[in-house]
Amino acid sequence: MSLRIAIQMDPLDRINPASDSTLLMAQEAQLRGHELFFYTPQHLTYREGTVIGRGQRVALSRGSTAFYTYTGEWYEPLHDMDVVLLRQDPPFDMSYLSTTYLLEQLQPEVLVVNNPVAVRNFPEKIFPTLLDEFMPPTLISADMRAIEEFRRDEKDIVIKPLYGFGGHSVLRIKPDDQNFNALMEMHFSTSQEPLMVQAFLPEVAKQEKRIILLGGEVAGAIGRIPAEDEFRSNLRVGGTPVATTLTAKQQSVCEELADTLNETGIVFAGLDMIGDYLTEINITSPTGMVAVNALYNTRIEAQFWDIVEAML
Repeated sequence: MSLRIAIQMDPLDRINPASDSTLLMAQEAQLRGHELFFYTPQHLTYREGTVIGRGQRVALSRGSTAFYTYTGEWYEPLHDMDVVLLRQDPPFDMSYLSTTYLLEQLQPEVLVVNNPVAVRNFPEKIFPTLLDEFMPPTLISADMRAIEEFRRDEKDIVIKPLYGFGGHSVLRIKPDDQNFNALMEMHFSTSQEPLMVQAFLPEVAKQEKRIILLGGEVAGAIGRIPAEDEFRSNLRVGGTPVATTLTAKQQSVCEELADTLNETGIVFAGLDMIGDYLTEINITSPTGMVAVNALYNTRIEAQFWDIVEAML
């Protein structure tokens, strides 16, 4: 069965083909004979009851440089697609939010993965609060007094933009750090968005784990070890991926989440855990497929499409 698949993502010329999960998923779809249509979020349009995409047809190849070739432009209703992949990177701002409202109108005739309603309703750093018993001490607030009190209680803290991604602008504030007030002034002078503040977990120096769930089941996991001069373990900032196994507690977190993911249409999720603490549940455009495949000689992009095809 050949499918028509539209992929909403960042421009192809800006991605890293050596590590990009969306590209890997698209290459597998092409291998299966599916027809691919690529577009970027600004080319999503609503007109008189119809949601329309404008973009490029693309032929993909394996390679580090010329990994795609444009084969023609397209402009047509997304209602005529079988599947739409929602895969552009955050930040999760009003532009991103707007695309979820439009893509929601395609359902149930078109399968949108991940479900835009769930993407909208479960922001990645707020989603774990549904399982707060597995989280480290956490504060989400724009109230400076609340943030100051949390810092006094926890001493060593990590501050994250609530809707950021990839470790961008994540800060560790140690008890003797004199930059705290200036950093808060800097943030709140340009934004009224709350911050996520968590107790610093020393276990991150050993490794943080990215666990990939497909269809609610664990499909793979990697450990991410921070670079020598970093506390952030994200691969984007120099973290090293290593093979890993899940603890009983980590496995129980995955099992606890399975029903919620399946019931809400979240096919592909990436859990971040430090020790036995859950810190994020990534569902906008989770990554890690390439690293998992390299470490374990697997092809989890094939598992992804097996699940999507079965849903149809």
